Amino acid sequence: MADVSILGAGPAGAWAAYSLARRGARVALVDPTHPREKPCGGGVTGRALALVAGAFDIAALPACVIRTARFIDASSRAGAVVDLAAAGLTPATSLVVASRTSFDGLLLAAARDAGAEIVAARVTDLVARPGGFLIHTTSGSHTAACIVGADGANSLVRRRLARPFRRDQLSIATGYFAHGVTGDEIVVELVDDPPGYMWSFPRPTHLAAGICAQADTGVTARTLRARVRDWIHEQGLAPGARLEPYSWPIPSLAPRDFDALEVSGPRWCLAGDAAGLVDPITREGIFFALLSGEWAAEALASDDADPWRRYRERVRDEIGSELARAARFKASFFRPRFTRLMVEALQQSAGVRAVMADLVAGRQSYAQLKWRLARTFEVGLAWRLFARARRRA
Repeated sequence: MADVSILGAGPAGAWAAYSLARRGARVALVDPTHPREKPCGGGVTGRALALVAGAFDIAALPACVIRTARFIDASSRAGAVVDLAAAGLTPATSLVVASRTSFDGLLLAAARDAGAEIVAARVTDLVARPGGFLIHTTSGSHTAACIVGADGANSLVRRRLARPFRRDQLSIATGYFAHGVTGDEIVVELVDDPPGYMWSFPRPTHLAAGICAQADTGVTARTLRARVRDWIHEQGLAPGARLEPYSWPIPSLAPRDFDALEVSGPRWCLAGDAAGLVDPITREGIFFALLSGEWAAEALASDDADPWRRYRERVRDEIGSELARAARFKASFFRPRFTRLMVEALQQSAGVRAVMADLVAGRQSYAQLKWRLARTFEVGLAWRLFARARRRA
């Protein structure tokens, strides 16, 4: 099996390294900083935990098990609480929130134990050449027959071998870690200016609170963080806590982008954020990072004459098509009229709350969402919400 260099040791890269090393590949996992804290919510769904269950003891992951999710409509200030346990979710199938230092550290240790070489260096450049690549790092240069780019939204592999993300294909996630405060409830406020949501996710030692907005909206990270700070105080989420600011780019693609995903070529592929595999509505990417890392390993370890094409087609067909549906929903999801009706439906319908619980836990696909809601939505509730909307109009 050819030797592989994986650039980036987040969930996509570490999981690809683990999966390849276990198959006997010679793997170099190159990253200067992992494991480290990352500015994101830190939610790990049950399906993501199921993927990594064989690599380490899930009980060893310090995490908050989420029991309730509170949704707030910014325009009406109305709110609704979804009880995940009442919806039939258990800690194993629901949502846990972990420090990314802890989660990524366990994945990195699993890759090392499986036989991957960990190279603590920053990649400064890479050059394609016959039979592979020359990789320049801050600790020297080495060659590799194949490359997996798992180096995030600003991926060097993407910039050198494909095309960098345009500004309209990125979101900025920004906010604060509120130290010394935690809990078992996530809070989500749906907003339309800019379209998206503010969130509070409890980790074991702090809250991760933030907002996400498309990078081309013209709103600065500083302005968005000020809004998050006001929201934290308004909601009483972290009284007296020390607030540590953060900002981070996240891919946020349009439907046409997913239809033409550029994730591989001869002897290279992209995984996770570097491939753009992030839910455009929730901005959840950990599950897709793990899944794409595993698929990259499977393709490289196969006897397929063109594993790069196999990987590309699988990602487009099985992940890209699902995320394209989410991107199409996104256009109307954050409009005030829709969010107001959604919160009212959550207040009044156990069936709608069950659907939302499965969305939070990553168990509900967008392909079946419309039909499940149609089956769930009681005629009486639909009529009341319709009449209320008519009166407002």
